[in-house]
Amino acid sequence: MTAEETRRTRPHVLVVEDELMIRMLLEDMLTDSGYEVVASAGRLDDALQFAREADFDLAILDVNLAGQSVAPVAEILEQRGLPFVFATGYGERGLPEEHRGKPTLQKPFQQENLTHILARLAGGPA
Repeated sequence: MTAEETRRTRPHVLVVEDELMIRMLLEDMLTDSGYEVVASAGRLDDALQFAREADFDLAILDVNLAGQSVAPVAEILEQRGLPFVFATGYGERGLPEEHRGKPTLQKPFQQENLTHILARLAGGPA
């Protein structure tokens, strides 16, 4: 199998997280779990651009980006039919009201929980 074929078999992920160290940790966890991070954003404007234009299979969205709601990004992903999970330290009550009931990933991240929820979300590596 060529490197290009391997790359295509790994689910592509967009990571939206405003805290650099958390974003780096999450990217490492994703790579270790067999995912490929194809774009990451720490600011809402970058996240919106990636949500509209980037080629990925699923996304992880921090609910609060430096005081701004990630809800506009989630709306774009819903319009594109792309699955996503919210990352929050506040549980479901921290989600934008219109997105309550969507999958959530509890902070601090644990490898097992991350792998499990992404596998359910997109049929990725278990």
